[in-house]
Amino acid sequence: MNRQILRLALPNILANISVPLISSVDTALMGHLSAAHLAALGIGGMIFMFLYSSFGFLRMGTTGMTAQAFGAGDGHTLSATLYRAMILALILALPMIIFENIIFGLAAEWMNVEASYRSLAQEYFSIRIWTAPAVLLMFVLTGFFFGMQNSRYPLYVTVLVNLVNVGLSIFLVRVLEWGIAGAAWGTVVAQYAGLAYAFWLLGRYRASIQRVRRRELLRWEALSRFFHVNRNIFIRTLALTFSLAFFYAQAAKGGEVTLSVMILLLQFLIWSSFAIDGFANAAESLVGRYYGAGDRRSFAAAVKYSLLWGGGLAILFSVSYGLWGGAILRIFTDSPPVLEAAERLLPLASLLPLLAFAAFIYDGIFIGMTAVKAMRNAVLSATAIYLGSYYLLKSFLPLEWALWISFLGFFFYRGVLQWWMFRRKGWELK
Repeated sequence: MNRQILRLALPNILANISVPLISSVDTALMGHLSAAHLAALGIGGMIFMFLYSSFGFLRMGTTGMTAQAFGAGDGHTLSATLYRAMILALILALPMIIFENIIFGLAAEWMNVEASYRSLAQEYFSIRIWTAPAVLLMFVLTGFFFGMQNSRYPLYVTVLVNLVNVGLSIFLVRVLEWGIAGAAWGTVVAQYAGLAYAFWLLGRYRASIQRVRRRELLRWEALSRFFHVNRNIFIRTLALTFSLAFFYAQAAKGGEVTLSVMILLLQFLIWSSFAIDGFANAAESLVGRYYGAGDRRSFAAAVKYSLLWGGGLAILFSVSYGLWGGAILRIFTDSPPVLEAAERLLPLASLLPLLAFAAFIYDGIFIGMTAVKAMRNAVLSATAIYLGSYYLLKSFLPLEWALWISFLGFFFYRGVLQWWMFRRKGWELK
């Protein structure tokens, strides 16, 4: 089982770690322009995280259902899941482009965007919104590849996207001096390059993908399960991204420097979570496969060893952040006020991987089982605790400390709640 987990997880880790490279390079580029550029990028990136993460069910739902169909040897369901998810991705992407001004306006108001960097944030948003169709379709294709027990293809696509994005962003920002627009255009071009490559790789599954009649795609029983899974993952993801957006919105109330500090420290969460998610993705694939095949013994082994590997990686990240966190911060900015404030909060940021890894791995386990209601309920409960603890703590602690302590609690509560749910029901969890 360890060999199977590593076969799937290592490419996932490489792919996932390369994803924050995009935001990290853009953060470094903007951080050396001005605090306003850094704040604008952080707010613009947060809006897209909220938007796109809300539709992460396109990947997760596709992975779980495809993996179960693969384990059961059901090629028809496997193919129908892919077609339904791609159609839904295109339907969801169009309104985001049409209503871009409304979306940005509402998000900017809710997240307390200041006038000093609002125009920069809107410029970034209005360009990058054109990535919507590419991003949502790649969610579907990535989920399909994971479900087919293939983590190499998502790695190839992600590496291509990141190479194009990093190279083009540096050229447009540093050489052509396009500023924040250069970072946005680098992302747009990179996403469509990745989509084209992903479709080319999908062509290698021609023998496995069957033709499905339109009336079969619209069959109520199958549609009902498809939307049940995706609806609950959507609610779960909406609560999760709301929690992150709330973090940014409260940080923005502290001013430009406080927001910049939070943006920098969240890089620690981004790097560790994307790495640990490599084992969560492996859990999605393997748990879904053995759950669909009815193999309880392999299912239990996949759960156990995914948690062990994820925990080991979390320890490594926490120790690294504790030892070299200050040096890492200086890669992203040379602003003395930002660095001084960030270093005071560094011990809390270093605890994130240890307190959060169980939530990430259990997400993968629950997705593989399509136990979407339980996963949804855990996140909703943790979100309520997070909000309550923040408003309680901020009455006697500085804003930054109250925000970080409650944020750490949010991830810890999620992991504990999911552990309790799984321990109580296990194989029968729904």
